[in-house]
Amino acid sequence: MDPLIRMKEAHVKGLIPDKVYDLVLKRFPITVEGINRIEKASGIRFPIAYVEPSIIISSLSSNPYEFGILFARTIPVAFEDQFQVVIQISAPLVAYGLKGTIHAILAHEFLHFLELIRKISKMELLSDEITGNLFENVYADETRLFEPKAVFSDVTLLNHITKRFPAGFRDHKLEDKAIKFWLDKDLPKSSISLDTNIMKLSADYLSKIKLDPMFLKKLDQLEQKSSKIYKKKLY
Repeated sequence: MDPLIRMKEAHVKGLIPDKVYDLVLKRFPITVEGINRIEKASGIRFPIAYVEPSIIISSLSSNPYEFGILFARTIPVAFEDQFQVVIQISAPLVAYGLKGTIHAILAHEFLHFLELIRKISKMELLSDEITGNLFENVYADETRLFEPKAVFSDVTLLNHITKRFPAGFRDHKLEDKAIKFWLDKDLPKSSISLDTNIMKLSADYLSKIKLDPMFLKKLDQLEQKSSKIYKKKLY
């Protein structure tokens, strides 16, 4: 899969101007470097990833004026007996994010990927909770992921994650650029509602998903290591 295929298609259709398209292509190697870095630091292959040619806006359907920008998403794709996890990377992140920010966000989504596979392997993904607001969603997000120190051996990468995810991701400079150079320019936008962001799989479907035994063994080791680190934080 060409990770830039949707970006190229949007450019051909005239949805993305030449200047923005060229900037994304020029800076995309930073994303590739981040993926390679994460694979080396974790010993686990990064899932399929692609650049989404739009800015992703999240809000509550009950309060559309409370919104945030999602610079990347981990998306499970289920079709018949096939299951795949895809990392969706927004074009504004590639175009305007600092190297450390891009790598931190990719690492964070990688943790989502690991947690998703862990839940599937333990038949826990019958449903996922819906939280009431953006703050609660951030809290739930942070409390159900693997500890970064349990997964990554790269000290600099860990510093990037700690700096940019102290309690949910915030990068005001990146958000300002995304709004000024993308949202205010009426470039492509995708809107999702947090209170409909839910996935349900039946127990029968979960039982049919085949996972690599060696990968599951690695996840068990990371889970135990993560649990020990989390307990140390508590005490």
